[in-house]
Amino acid sequence: MLAENSSSVTEFLLAGLTAQPGLRAPLFCLFLGFYVVTMVGNLGLITLIGLSAPLHTPMYFFLFNLSFIDSCYCTTVTPKMLMGFVSGRNAISHAGCMTQLFFFCFFVVSESFVLSAMAYDRYVAICSPLLYSAAMSPRVCLLLLAGVYGMGCAGAVAHVACMLRVSFCGPSLVNHYMCDILPLLEISCSSTHVNELVVFVVVGLDIGVPTVTIFISYALILSAILRMRCAEGRAKAFSTCSSHLAAVALFFGSGAFVYLRPSSLLPMDQGTVSSLFHTIVVPMLNPVIYSLRNRDIKAALRKTLGRKIFS
Repeated sequence: MLAENSSSVTEFLLAGLTAQPGLRAPLFCLFLGFYVVTMVGNLGLITLIGLSAPLHTPMYFFLFNLSFIDSCYCTTVTPKMLMGFVSGRNAISHAGCMTQLFFFCFFVVSESFVLSAMAYDRYVAICSPLLYSAAMSPRVCLLLLAGVYGMGCAGAVAHVACMLRVSFCGPSLVNHYMCDILPLLEISCSSTHVNELVVFVVVGLDIGVPTVTIFISYALILSAILRMRCAEGRAKAFSTCSSHLAAVALFFGSGAFVYLRPSSLLPMDQGTVSSLFHTIVVPMLNPVIYSLRNRDIKAALRKTLGRKIFS
């Protein structure tokens, strides 16, 4: 476990969720169920949007990418956790840990910006419906998507580059179920002041910019809705936005609770529970949130299932 580079640790041991062998089998079944539901829900939504021509609109283009991000996001974390429940010794190499950290950061940051792009799409649809086709043209949607994944890549590179300059020479037990930034910094044997500053700035930026965008978009949307004279139009506009607002509240609320909290106020064990909700539960709930009250999704599902049954 020793190397001649700046970090003497070449393997980390992930503490996981429990040290009690009797709980591993129930937890394995529980999180396997969560993972299956998440993948079926998100991949089902991706397939439905891809097969249904009425859903080939900017709104569902971004929902397609949100489901893709959630599928990859969950896959970055959950399979490794499940392997730990089976093997009992949840080890991961230094390179594997940095790889997991990169993709975890990439998909988290990408999700925050795709949610802000969806808010902008709703703003244009409700506040400027006559200009919607031009303002949300395929070219604009692709540019927004490039910005989403570009910010995700920039955030991931910043975090991993800073983590690679940190030395790990002591005990290699990470008090978490995955390679996350704060638990790794806890076991570092070198100064982490720069890393902590980067975490605060980059995470603040990656949460702050989308939050401001979403807040401004919905402030303008609310203003436009209150000016509507038709009660049916107001109800339809609120219904269109409610699913997105629920997804935003879940994602940003849990993310801020995990990463923008002073460590003195919330112990790492409680932070692990919060992170669990952020990484496992939120990707599972998003397809449910967007499907339950969405008439377009329900109609496309009925049409697709009817076509399959008839054929």
